[in-house]
Amino acid sequence: MGRWMPEAGERLERAAFELFLEHGFAETTVPQITARAGLTTRTFFRYFSDKREVLFSFDEQLPHIIAEVMAEAPPELTPLAIIGHSLDTIATNQLAGQQHYLRAHRAIVESDDGLRERALRKQAIMIEAVETGFRERGLDELTARLSARLAVTVFSVSVERCLDLNDDQPLTEILHDTLGRLVALASEPAILPEVRRL
Repeated sequence: MGRWMPEAGERLERAAFELFLEHGFAETTVPQITARAGLTTRTFFRYFSDKREVLFSFDEQLPHIIAEVMAEAPPELTPLAIIGHSLDTIATNQLAGQQHYLRAHRAIVESDDGLRERALRKQAIMIEAVETGFRERGLDELTARLSARLAVTVFSVSVERCLDLNDDQPLTEILHDTLGRLVALASEPAILPEVRRL
């Protein structure tokens, strides 16, 4: 058996997902994953540092993908327009047709406290990357920080909405709707409560 088969990483990931869903994340071992994939344990550790990284190996690519997408956005776009453009691009190029995979990923992550904590780290990585992208486009610190958190919130809420649907509505449509609702909410007049002076 060739140790460097081109599809080895995908086979390991597929085997791991199947076992995580069948037996639970905590109960699944690396030797079980490699046996299901028909590969060696040594091969597994050439692709992943541990079984948790099977679920989060994409994280290392996130900052680069986000930076590239934001840099390619037309220079005249407003922060909200950049959010819409960037999320639409990522949804189209990275996540189209991935609902089945994303539902399985969510089910596995939600089954384990450690994985849920790791997922929060992924959100932090995304926020930092988006904020950096906005700063590089010339936004001031506060606007970049707010815009980054808005972008990741819209993305996270949209993905959750997409996965909760049974009709596999395209993520791009849900992103547009979620961002539109956010813009409508933000356009409402802000009435701050009067601060009581003691």
